[in-house]
Amino acid sequence: MTTAAEELAGLLSRAGRAVLLCGPAGCGRTTLARRATDAFPGPVLQATAAEWESGSAFAVLRQLFPDLPTDGGPLSVAGRIAAELVPGTLLVVDDAQLADVDSMRTLSSLLRHHPAVRATVLLTAATGDSRARADVQELLARMSGDEVRVPPLDAAEVSELASARGIALHPTMAERLCRHTLGRPRHVVQLLTEVPRATWGGFDPNLPAPAAVAASVRERISQLSPAAERFVAAAAVLGAGAAVRSVASLADLDGDPLPVLDEACAARLVELAPRGLAEVGPPDPMVRAAVLTGLGPERRSTLQRRAAELVEDPARSLRLLVAASPVPDASVADRLDALAVERAAAGAWGTAAVLLNDAGRLTEDAELRQARITRAVDALIGAGDVFRAAALAPEVESVRETPLRDAVLGYLAVVRGRAAEAGGRLSRAWDIVNASRDPETAALICQRYVLDALCRYSAEDLVRWADRALELAVPETPAAVEAAAIRGLGLAASGRAKQARRDYAQLADRIRHGAQAQRVVMARGWLNLLTDRIDDARVDLESAVPTSYLGGSARISLWAQAWLARTLFLSGEWDDALRVVREALALVDRTGIVLTAPLLHWTSAAVHALRGDPARAEEALLACASGPQDYEIMRVPALLARAQVAEAAADSAGVLRALHPLTRLSLPTSVDEPGHWPWHDLYAHALVLSGRSEEADAFLAPHERAAGKREHVSARARLAAARGRLLGARNDHVGAVAAFDAAVEMIGSLPLRYDQARIAFAYGQTLRRLGRRARADTQLVAARDGFASMGAVTYVARCERELRAGGVHVPRGGVDRLTPQEEAVARMVARGQSNREVAAELFLSVKTVQYHLTRIYAKLGIRGRTELAVLRSGDE
Repeated sequence: MTTAAEELAGLLSRAGRAVLLCGPAGCGRTTLARRATDAFPGPVLQATAAEWESGSAFAVLRQLFPDLPTDGGPLSVAGRIAAELVPGTLLVVDDAQLADVDSMRTLSSLLRHHPAVRATVLLTAATGDSRARADVQELLARMSGDEVRVPPLDAAEVSELASARGIALHPTMAERLCRHTLGRPRHVVQLLTEVPRATWGGFDPNLPAPAAVAASVRERISQLSPAAERFVAAAAVLGAGAAVRSVASLADLDGDPLPVLDEACAARLVELAPRGLAEVGPPDPMVRAAVLTGLGPERRSTLQRRAAELVEDPARSLRLLVAASPVPDASVADRLDALAVERAAAGAWGTAAVLLNDAGRLTEDAELRQARITRAVDALIGAGDVFRAAALAPEVESVRETPLRDAVLGYLAVVRGRAAEAGGRLSRAWDIVNASRDPETAALICQRYVLDALCRYSAEDLVRWADRALELAVPETPAAVEAAAIRGLGLAASGRAKQARRDYAQLADRIRHGAQAQRVVMARGWLNLLTDRIDDARVDLESAVPTSYLGGSARISLWAQAWLARTLFLSGEWDDALRVVREALALVDRTGIVLTAPLLHWTSAAVHALRGDPARAEEALLACASGPQDYEIMRVPALLARAQVAEAAADSAGVLRALHPLTRLSLPTSVDEPGHWPWHDLYAHALVLSGRSEEADAFLAPHERAAGKREHVSARARLAAARGRLLGARNDHVGAVAAFDAAVEMIGSLPLRYDQARIAFAYGQTLRRLGRRARADTQLVAARDGFASMGAVTYVARCERELRAGGVHVPRGGVDRLTPQEEAVARMVARGQSNREVAAELFLSVKTVQYHLTRIYAKLGIRGRTELAVLRSGDE
């Protein structure tokens, strides 16, 4: 809505035009118009059209100009207005779709025939208003050269409206309210005012219609024929997209339904679905709620039970029976439970959660009811709806302790990033479960341990718990499938990537469709990324993002998006990477799954830093650090993000500070597995640039051996480049060139544009340091072009400075008679960089920088850094 307000203000600032502000009833048109008129700098005259005045000539104009003679027709009246109107006046007509045609014609003539008056006309109109006259509608379209459509509120804006009224809506509820009201501010505010506050914290409340909507619906229903009233009631019970034949059957219509359908549509109580006459439904959820409320409990229940026999979808049929049941019903509850198990087996966790919650409500036995509610929470977490799961968590915590209860609460702690709580809950669940008597719950606990191990990045624990889960679980059940899907990542993190790939091929052959396939494809895509199969990774991860598979999991979608963003970053497709990050972070906000947030912010921080936007890079770093950091899956990307931002700023000390915790991991993890977390070369480069060559040598050796043993190409290439820089710092020309040539050859075989440019830059720096300027120039130009293609202006500038310092393409006898290297040093010192920073960026010793400065000061006839800064203040 902010965009619409800005667009409207811009149009009203240009006089001599008519602007149409339109949108459905309740969309906030009047509020937007009022704010625009309050800010308008000139005189403002306002009128509001009314349905009962639409047949009275000049009714609107008499509000604007009470003493205006209206004889002689619109053109004459327009002339009289022009003679009296203060230039630059804004004329506002609210609900213009209900205006009389003579007033609209007069305003149109005023604008066309009297431009010198510089009048502006703002017309607000409700779209879809059946009361509007056709001639007025046509005139509004003709006379308004500019149209501003008021968009519906989104869930975030609904949440802000609620917050302004002291009501905290979790994102799931905000989305629910947004859908229920179609994002119309008037109806959102009405419900926030009318509905008891306790409702907004519930799991799945039935939202009513606003009182004004309910009154309007009652009035329209009262004017229907009995047959049409029954048709409207049946359509409300069956809901959107119901077959006309089903609605007619439920409404007990014997003859042709078309006359009744005409009557119901004319009353705006039913509308045709996009497929035409075959399907109908209520025009919006509020009208449906009002109709259902008006039926009364007994009649509504009777219709819902009959409707349950008409619909084909078993879940929808059972939900109708739930709505019709005011008291516990063991038979329906058992059917709901059985269907929930079936849907969960297919990975449709969202549907399973709703069915289990309904089953719990209809269950009289306290222990069984508690178990079903607990399983509903587990299913909600599986679907990725952490906020709704948290809404039910207090009920789960209040029941007696069982292995299932502790496992579910531990699962909730995992997805919230609370490692200590998760460990305690899962440990307690495993201690008290009897695996021989309850293998299903034991398998569930093992599978939750698998996820916990993945987040700790502990490959051995992951594989061990996955194997236990597979031993205990019935094949193809959710616990078995998800354990098998994640197990491959544990194999890869323990050096068995080839076996993992074989296992995924077999698993994908068994599970080809549905939501469970989403888990397998996501994990396979993750493995492909870790093992340099970049193109395959992209295909898999893109296909694992949608959650439309029978209610597939938002949690799995977030993993897919996080690694897809990383894939796009490494391939140099940074605009697409940022788009994926934005979409995924919006999903994080809606679901409350914080596990993947640091992975997403890592990509965002790196792109913004490399593109020369330090403010947004810092914003991403702060977001990385704002949540829990208990799990390695969250902590490692947060540290890598800070290191990459520091490297982009040529801050080697910052890189070392950021990555130091990874050299001191207290618990055994697989963080050092080649290719999984690319931090080793970052750290080694920073050690060399900081003059700590011996440490760099000792640090690199074991990681080079591991990468060679795993035959991991990109890891070997990155480490070879770091080794080349180290050898260059030791003046080992032959060794440095050999290491870099190997790095360039290996990385060139992969579609990793970012790493290709980064290695070329390091190679060019090292060659220049070794005095091989022509060859250095080739690498630096390649690096510059690669970075430029990605928009990495930070490194493009550094490449340019290196090229100037090398001097191959720079004419001698430059500005102020400085050599190219002196010119580069002078530019950087003039910008305020210290000698150490200049040395690190230009790959020189601090003594060499000081030597250059001494010569620079002498050549320029100045005495120090301050005078150099003043002298060069206009250079850049």
